[in-house]
Amino acid sequence: MSMYMSRRAVLGGVAALGASPLARPALAQAWPARPIRFINPWPPGGPADLIARPLTERLTQTLGQPVVMENRAGGGGTIATAAVARAAPDGYTVLFAQASPSVISPNFRTDLSYDTRRDFIPVTQLVSSGLVFVVRPGVQATTVPELVELARRSRPELTFGSIGPASTTHLAGEMLMLRSGVKLLHVPYTGSTQPITDMLAGRLDMGFWNIGAVMGFIQSGQLRPLAVTAPRRSSRLPDLPTMAEFYPDFEVNSWYGVMVPAGTPQPIVERLHQEFVAALRDPAISRRLVENGLEIEGTSPSEFRQAIEADLKRWGDVARATGIRVD
Repeated sequence: MSMYMSRRAVLGGVAALGASPLARPALAQAWPARPIRFINPWPPGGPADLIARPLTERLTQTLGQPVVMENRAGGGGTIATAAVARAAPDGYTVLFAQASPSVISPNFRTDLSYDTRRDFIPVTQLVSSGLVFVVRPGVQATTVPELVELARRSRPELTFGSIGPASTTHLAGEMLMLRSGVKLLHVPYTGSTQPITDMLAGRLDMGFWNIGAVMGFIQSGQLRPLAVTAPRRSSRLPDLPTMAEFYPDFEVNSWYGVMVPAGTPQPIVERLHQEFVAALRDPAISRRLVENGLEIEGTSPSEFRQAIEADLKRWGDVARATGIRVD
């Protein structure tokens, strides 16, 4: 932090020498000097809160200032993301970033007021949140290749559910169709509860769901898992293959991370990265996240930027191949 302040002093030059005595304390004031807003694009009480809340509590202790979570739901996460893009780049507004508004919506919508590459600095990818591909027990397939072969022969088409158009649960099915060449019937819902219920009742054949949402049904044998969509095998289901083991570059990673507005001073970015990674290493926090089907990441800013670039390209390819738009 002293390096950062000395750099500012040098850049100030003559202007700093001419500043009034009252201005000098403000120039030298260390970050953070007031509460930090952690903007969560999702509603209170949802899966995102399970990740964000223990992290903000930990950072409140280590930074010595309140890190206050603000839930700004709406627009599939784009409302909050746009608000942070317009915020002052002073380290006091931090985005709890997620894949959907950051790398998926920019490829399937044309009405966004922000650009992920231009308007944000990546701090760290906190966790990976891959999906698990499950089928109802009546579907006669125990592997992805068997499912694909069954889908080729099935009339009418096998069905897969999603929580809505251009959601990760929808796009995973679209990616499977693109990679395998089979045709499935997409059945959109407005959440995950009803389609999972319909799978259990035999009214829906398959779906890609958050591991935490269906783990109990997998353990009870009510749903059969075939693969996970994350880049690595899940620690909760270590014997289950990844989709990429059948189709290279098949990845649907609904990650969560931290980003700040473009222009945020590098020392603040580095401090935030340090504090969030340290929080992820807290045994109580990491255990809680893994129990909810998440994989701990804690990547560097440059690694996170590379992952964002790869995702933007991946979803851009899917958007062009499918022609899907949700404006």
